[in-house]
Amino acid sequence: MPLIQTAHQNQILTITLNRPDKLNSFTESMAVELQNALKEAERDDIRCVLLTANGKAFCAGQDLPEVVEKSKNGSYVLGDTVRTSYNPVIKGIRYLNKPVVSAVNGTAAGAGANIALACDIVIASEEALFVQVFSKIGLIPDSGGTFFLPRVAGFARTNAMYLLDEKITAKHAAETGMIYKAVSSEELMNEAQKICSKLAVMPTKGFALYKRAINQSFANSLSDQLEVEAGLQTEAGKTGDYNEGVQAFLQKRKPDFKGH
Repeated sequence: MPLIQTAHQNQILTITLNRPDKLNSFTESMAVELQNALKEAERDDIRCVLLTANGKAFCAGQDLPEVVEKSKNGSYVLGDTVRTSYNPVIKGIRYLNKPVVSAVNGTAAGAGANIALACDIVIASEEALFVQVFSKIGLIPDSGGTFFLPRVAGFARTNAMYLLDEKITAKHAAETGMIYKAVSSEELMNEAQKICSKLAVMPTKGFALYKRAINQSFANSLSDQLEVEAGLQTEAGKTGDYNEGVQAFLQKRKPDFKGH
């Protein structure tokens, strides 16, 4: 069985973590399969990505037995796994020119939590928990944890999640703005599919430019970011989707966006 399953329908690529017997904890080969699936999402006939998982957990993070075994090689360091397994996944999500929705079906721990939170829209089952777990074994958050978590959860909550290993319920995560929405486990995939179906017929090129702007905002001054907005708005104004949106508005009809 593949460690990552993919399905393409109605311009949506669904990527499913598929190691349920191990709570979808990542091995190196599983991470590479996820990287390849995100590269597949670059195709022109895909306009939205849904990331979810099989089983009772979303992802338990790194498969510890694998890195323990690798550590028997005197030249191996944990940073090797971070650089080759997780960093490309986070970049693949953030630099993909399409929206990525994560449907968190159960506990998201460690790298699993941070991969989910790196997505553009996060929806979770009410049974899900978000937990960092790194402090339990003397490590620091990776997979963008020290970058995204303070931005979505706030400085104080981030410190508690890491230092105290605090578990955050999906409901609390939604109430505090850490994720978009918490729904019942029965509604999760239907709600995620509704979101993706809406995104897949919207102006995809504009979404790509928006993600570029958001990514740059993390490092820019206000003045720099205002100039980024002006430049990217210029690009947006040259797209077919912008022209279609304006014409549809003037003609009082529903726009037919093509994603270019």
